[in-house]
Amino acid sequence: METPAPPVRTGLPRTAPTAPAAAAAASHPSTSSGTGATSSATGAAERAPLPFTRTVWAGTAARTRPAPQPEPKRIGPFTKGQWAGAVIVGGAGLLFAAGMVVLFTRWFLSLDFMQDFLATYPGEYELPAGAPVGIPPWLGWQHFFNVFLMVLIIRTGLTVRTEKRPTVFWSPRNNNRRKISLTLWFHQSLDILWIVNGVIYIVLLFATGQWMKIVPTSWTVFPNALSAGLQYVSLDWPTENGWVNYNSLQQLAYFATVFLAAPLAILTGVRMSGIWPKQATGLNKAYPVEWARAVHFPVMIYFVLFIIAHVTLVFATGALRNLNHMYASQDVVNWVGFWIFVASLVVIAAGWIAARPLVLAPIARLFGKVSGR
Repeated sequence: METPAPPVRTGLPRTAPTAPAAAAAASHPSTSSGTGATSSATGAAERAPLPFTRTVWAGTAARTRPAPQPEPKRIGPFTKGQWAGAVIVGGAGLLFAAGMVVLFTRWFLSLDFMQDFLATYPGEYELPAGAPVGIPPWLGWQHFFNVFLMVLIIRTGLTVRTEKRPTVFWSPRNNNRRKISLTLWFHQSLDILWIVNGVIYIVLLFATGQWMKIVPTSWTVFPNALSAGLQYVSLDWPTENGWVNYNSLQQLAYFATVFLAAPLAILTGVRMSGIWPKQATGLNKAYPVEWARAVHFPVMIYFVLFIIAHVTLVFATGALRNLNHMYASQDVVNWVGFWIFVASLVVIAAGWIAARPLVLAPIARLFGKVSGR
């Protein structure tokens, strides 16, 4: 009887075990048969090189994962492109809305009862008898000093609000523990100069009778202010003659700035400054510092908006004549006031550039100690 031939294995070709593997199999005869032998042979076969060369189909490129794109830089919640789009779309929307408001106001003022209202309240009322005419030189100088100090106060105030790690500090000579940043010292020093300038302004204002131009003396100031405001919105602006009298809307704005906003800025600034008594428990409870902080910043925003509106109207309602009123104390149309105004801007810019530790530190040392961290 013939013995049947063993089945032929298909698949990968058998390879002879390497010398170390053969020696290991000889030294461990128990693993030379059964499952162990099969695993060794299979492992060796899998590690052997293929008997053919692997190829890639023609026209097929190797697949690689693309590198991740970097995240676009954001300014706040949006990227630069998104901000540009928002400004364009928002600006177009505001321009359209402003145009609609102007058209509606012009139509509204054309109605008969509004024509009667404008005739009764043209936008200003007569000043009391004896009111001064013109703008004296001292008022022009006060105006310049006020603008110079206000610009630096606003700048240093914003710096103090956003400054996280000051590099230069100031402290009084007799109290090294009360250390504040050099920027805060400069801000408070400017505040003191601004208050002194304001006191001089108030004294001269009432001594010369100029107060009658910015303090309302008639209840008709309110309907006249409404009339002036409607005329501004309709772009048919009221007659400008600041040399003699301001319109009622200007008068209310100047009154609010001098007698309301300025005192609020002073009272809230003093509460947050180092001169406020820290141990006065009852006083601190009656006037919490949180209230001062909640009011001080909005008052600064008011001053910024007032300056923007004021400068815009100065240039839009007869720039040369208005600049002569404020800077040259004359009611003529020439370039004298304009060039004085330009010179004042140069001085303000120089102060802005000089407001840095290299320049401020020697001045601060005259009043206390200056140190690093």
